[in-house]
Amino acid sequence: MKKLNIAVIGLGRIARLIHLPLISGLTNFSINAVSDIDKNKLKSVSEKFKIKNAFTDYTECFQNDEIDLVIISTPTILHKEIALHCINCGKNVLIEKPIARNHKEAFEIVEAAKKKRVSVFIGMNMRFRPDLMLLKSILSSNEIGNPFFLKCRWFRRQSSDAAWFVRKEDAGGGVMLDLGIVLLDIALWLLDFEEIVSVSAQNYSINTKSVEDTSICLLRNKNDATISIETSWSIEEENDSFCLEVFGSKGSVSLTPQQLNKVINNRKIELTSSGSVKTEELYKKSYSNQLKHIAGLIDRGVVTCNGAEESLYTMKIVEKIYKSAVQKEEIKL
Repeated sequence: MKKLNIAVIGLGRIARLIHLPLISGLTNFSINAVSDIDKNKLKSVSEKFKIKNAFTDYTECFQNDEIDLVIISTPTILHKEIALHCINCGKNVLIEKPIARNHKEAFEIVEAAKKKRVSVFIGMNMRFRPDLMLLKSILSSNEIGNPFFLKCRWFRRQSSDAAWFVRKEDAGGGVMLDLGIVLLDIALWLLDFEEIVSVSAQNYSINTKSVEDTSICLLRNKNDATISIETSWSIEEENDSFCLEVFGSKGSVSLTPQQLNKVINNRKIELTSSGSVKTEELYKKSYSNQLKHIAGLIDRGVVTCNGAEESLYTMKIVEKIYKSAVQKEEIKL
């Protein structure tokens, strides 16, 4: 596989702690350019990772025709503007979640990519966690029968302390667009994106003003399977609380940060050893797997917007979740 040249726009926490260290440690990957409006941050990051091309104006990154992929990890309000510029320059893009602030912005990105025939990938890296990939294979092989109830919960501190992160006009939303959209993506993916027909939600702003910091949702798909999603920045837990349970007609499977279990005929089977792999390692592995997957597609010349189109559908569901919370009633799709 030829070397993949990458530009990173936006040097926030996810870029500094995940993307740049990861890319630097992988063979056949090269960081060609970085961009951020913060000159001090730009200087320290470019020196640390020995990146020659560092720009405060992201458009200067594209003076070099060698760039194969642009990673956009800026505040969400800038996703559409930067993505459209990259696409018009003929560059493949990986946009950190969420794809945009709303469905309208997401639609513009997807349509532009189709016209220019470039790939758009969305940072839904959780699909590439080894334990979640194993869970997906269990469902696909019908080991627990037809899934009828999928229960997801994720309580943790907000992913960023930046001021923009809790301003609705900048972020588009609160915990639903931080944690909830990840769980929603996983749930839809595990159930093969079967059409959602109704949504009921309640949002709370306990410690925030502009956006919600707790969200509780119930969704039903066309096969009458129910999805429950509970997310919060404000519910106090000693550690990050992540749990995913899928109940089927012949058994169930559950995933916590420490263990993946399957229950068939009331017999519990441990599929991963407790404590054998740290959650942080699984998290980093998911990013590595996603990047290698993208690199393989680009190397083979595959142009795809499948992930972006799925995110477009997910954004449609998210807007119905917000509508249900405001109107305090079930919303039909």
